[in-house]
Amino acid sequence: MSLKTVIVIPARYASQRLPAKPLLRETGKYLIQHVYESASKSKKAQEIIVATDDKRIYDAVLSFGGRVEMTSEHHKSGTDRMAEVAKKVKADIYVNVQGDEPEINPIAIDDLIDKLASQKEARVATLVYSLDSELAHNPNIVKVVCDKNGYALYFSRARIPYPREGNAESFLGHIGMYAYYQDFLLAYTELPFSQLERIEKLEQLRVLESGYKIITALTSYRSQGIDTREDYDAFIKRYTLCQRKTL
Repeated sequence: MSLKTVIVIPARYASQRLPAKPLLRETGKYLIQHVYESASKSKKAQEIIVATDDKRIYDAVLSFGGRVEMTSEHHKSGTDRMAEVAKKVKADIYVNVQGDEPEINPIAIDDLIDKLASQKEARVATLVYSLDSELAHNPNIVKVVCDKNGYALYFSRARIPYPREGNAESFLGHIGMYAYYQDFLLAYTELPFSQLERIEKLEQLRVLESGYKIITALTSYRSQGIDTREDYDAFIKRYTLCQRKTL
């Protein structure tokens, strides 16, 4: 029996580095529309829903024919916003796709769904990729170490594992896209903030510190989120070039 899967795209208007980010429209489409259309190419998900607390984003999604749910303005994270949607829209699996990734790879989404659906020990799945050793020093790139079965042992902004003698042959980077079973998603938002989460500022550590498992799926996809004006300008150039090639 196939599992009903819903992609949820949390989107908020306020952004410290790039205000009104979801509504940027210099390509002729809202940024949130690009994300929605890329995610809609998933073959495993049955529905896509934008979750927002802003009427401007709500109206923008309706304008291009997308589905959108208004959520509380008091949520502290996109996961909390997802959980509110999960209370309204019943499904087996919910996938969190970031609202600032217009070039999200639908194959990566499907791989993540398959990974979670294929096993029962973990209630959460996420993506990892092979990381160059030089980039492993960057604290803005989250690293992860896993056991032999692919379950995450720890996530950190530090370089892990630490190569005491020489250089480690490989590192794993983490992509912040998650798939959750409904029961765990609803329970997760009730878990207290953990000590490790506060130190690293990584909410997935709350899952591990509470004793739950996270299964990982290795992907060749590389996240290209839009965090700054420079990121958006670079995306415009890539999108424009792609459009010219299709003419």
